[in-house]
Amino acid sequence: MFEVASFEALTGRGVKGVVNGEIYYLGNHRLIHELGACSAELEGKLDAFEKEGKTAVVVSTATTPLMVLAVADTIRESSTAAIRELQSMGVEVVILTGDNPHSAKAIGTKIGISDARGNMLPDDKLAAITELEAKYGSVGMVGDGINDAPALAKATVGFAMGAAGTDTAIETADVALMDDDLGKLADFLTLSRKTRTVLIQNITLALGIKAIFLVLALTGQATLWMAVFADMGASLLVVFNGLRLVRALR
Repeated sequence: MFEVASFEALTGRGVKGVVNGEIYYLGNHRLIHELGACSAELEGKLDAFEKEGKTAVVVSTATTPLMVLAVADTIRESSTAAIRELQSMGVEVVILTGDNPHSAKAIGTKIGISDARGNMLPDDKLAAITELEAKYGSVGMVGDGINDAPALAKATVGFAMGAAGTDTAIETADVALMDDDLGKLADFLTLSRKTRTVLIQNITLALGIKAIFLVLALTGQATLWMAVFADMGASLLVVFNGLRLVRALR
């Protein structure tokens, strides 16, 4: 077993550490390019893995690649269903990932997302959220890592994966999905829309009753029971109308 000294995380690229006096790197395609260690042969292997929708991770010294590992995310059936449900509700879904663009496109194609952006560093994700907000007005960001924190903070509503997410992502986000089920996003959106409708109804109802009573009072037609209804009656109507949302939580 080797001891690793001077371990350091390289944001959006990988990690590095010193083993037996020599620096070793474990990182993505971007990192190998920055080190200047990417040969034509290695480039071909990395491109082949990436076009298959896999993420290639390279173990390297400062100058020489030593090993290539290819990993791939397994797409949950529930995630695909959640994406389709969001799209059916008129939500435009975009993938922002630090993985390579080929993998991002491959995953996007499998789950029906046309706008899949790869090689996104934290600043890139933040810029993308700013761009999408300018285009659509309101943007929800779902993330689970440290690299997602700036974008989660910038988004109109930030959603963190509560079980798998890092503490930084959870603390930055507005909402935490405790069971990591993306299907909850559609439930959240449905409940939010119903809540907005009920709020508008309640405000209109309360102000409308007050306005009617005011007119009656000014014309001398108001009675005591009307005053009670305008006060307590309006309050009860608002409460009962709001309680309809309880059914949406079941």
